[in-house]
Amino acid sequence: MSDQTADAGEGGLREEGARRGFLLKMAVLGLSSTLPGFASSGPPAGRRGGVLRVSVSQAIAKVNPFQARVIPEYLVVELLYSGLTRLSPANVAEPDLAISWSSNEKLDEWTFRLRPAIKFRDGSICRPSDVIASIKAVLDAKTGSPARQNIGPIADIVSTADDTVTFKLSTPYADLPIALSHPNAKIVPAAIIDKGMDRLARDAFGTGPFELVQFESERIVVATRNAQYYDPQRPYLDRIEVRVYPDATSEGSALMSGDIDLMSQVQPTEFARLSQAPRVNALRLASGTFSNVILGCNQKPFDDIRVRQALALTVDRKVMVDFVAEGLGTVANDTPINASYPFFSRRPDKTVDIAQAKKLLAAAGYPDGLTITLVASDVPAVRTQMAVALREMAKPAGFNIEVQTMPHATYLEQVWRKGACYIGYYSGQPTIDAMVSQLYTSTAAWNETHWNNKKFDSLIEQARGTADAAQRQQLYADAQALMRTEVPSLIPVFFDLLRAHRDYVNDFMMYPRGVLFGLDHVWLAEGAPRRA
Repeated sequence: MSDQTADAGEGGLREEGARRGFLLKMAVLGLSSTLPGFASSGPPAGRRGGVLRVSVSQAIAKVNPFQARVIPEYLVVELLYSGLTRLSPANVAEPDLAISWSSNEKLDEWTFRLRPAIKFRDGSICRPSDVIASIKAVLDAKTGSPARQNIGPIADIVSTADDTVTFKLSTPYADLPIALSHPNAKIVPAAIIDKGMDRLARDAFGTGPFELVQFESERIVVATRNAQYYDPQRPYLDRIEVRVYPDATSEGSALMSGDIDLMSQVQPTEFARLSQAPRVNALRLASGTFSNVILGCNQKPFDDIRVRQALALTVDRKVMVDFVAEGLGTVANDTPINASYPFFSRRPDKTVDIAQAKKLLAAAGYPDGLTITLVASDVPAVRTQMAVALREMAKPAGFNIEVQTMPHATYLEQVWRKGACYIGYYSGQPTIDAMVSQLYTSTAAWNETHWNNKKFDSLIEQARGTADAAQRQQLYADAQALMRTEVPSLIPVFFDLLRAHRDYVNDFMMYPRGVLFGLDHVWLAEGAPRRA
């Protein structure tokens, strides 16, 4: 998730529902997971093989798993590397290089048991020392990994046996198995890390389902099946070609003509066209991606809760979904948490109340209205659309909003994490803790709002160290209620995740965590184009 960047077939979700529910219960309770990796029923006999061409909208600058930052890079890294755990479409941790894990009663020590005799691409065996070196590299500020603040309060990592790794935490943390599924938390040979990680930018040494055979950053990345992958059935495809299409219209046309088989991202403006195209499946999934209006709670006028509450009462959230998300989204109610998260607390949607907004604004000392400047970057375009929509919606209550747009690079340098009122854009996280610890707690890595609410911090800390699911549900519900009431940032809409593929592509799953793809589960039906 980054302000610098910006998901499952219904049948598959139903078939796996009971199993995922059981896994979720185990993860919540901190129990050992001993089930095998995500078990697709797989293609029928004779469906192995074929080439999948996948389009991405921007260049793949590097294949260093620790430093991937944008969706095309995450897609490629997922092909080439494995982590200790991987995330399911239900946001549950599942086995990857670790086949089981367990915690102590306090949830401040977790032990993971590794698969035996798994080989890296350089021929070496994956050992606990490689896990330790990789996770420490992620935690090292010099590495510059986006996962550094997201993989848990790790104090130390030790090897307690030839096939186990133990994480010692600075505070209890029930979500560690999920946190270690972070797309940057991949396992690399310690020998490569020790020699310096420069080689990782253009070469790969992982244990993932595919192996890198061609890397042209601006044009194409090619990977072939890893014959030594730990699952003898997967992957099903012989090869995956990741092709760069900077223009959204030409990318959509390439899918419609069959030049590509799968679009990793679909722009809302292209979704309707693809939905009507023959032999194309346009996919849509509610996700945790949102755009928000940052309200600097440490600066006037937003240090007054009444101003924030008044602004929130001016927003017609359904209109926001239609205008900003072009109808491809869901209503949000000023928290970054929706139904894609475990422990989501559902409440009635907020409604417009201009009269009450005026009263709150007057009580805050602005009976004649209030002029504010709202900054919007030009990337993605929804930021400007949201700013303009809010300007018009807030006028009747007395808000005079001056919208200032600027290039994204200028925004990052001059406004992000500095300004008092601006539009942010964030993708979802696998857990509530991961989301709020990144943005909304007092110690958050990107504490843009400076809300610094001690009660909220306490609720999150208690939930983080609680194994009982019912207790966690209540703690997180209280935390979400506090955000709805105090409005540290205005969040009116979640954006649906949009992807598309040709109709011969099977078992492609959509993940609410939009940086995941699961292409090792994909297979091609009879009638798919034969490609050398």
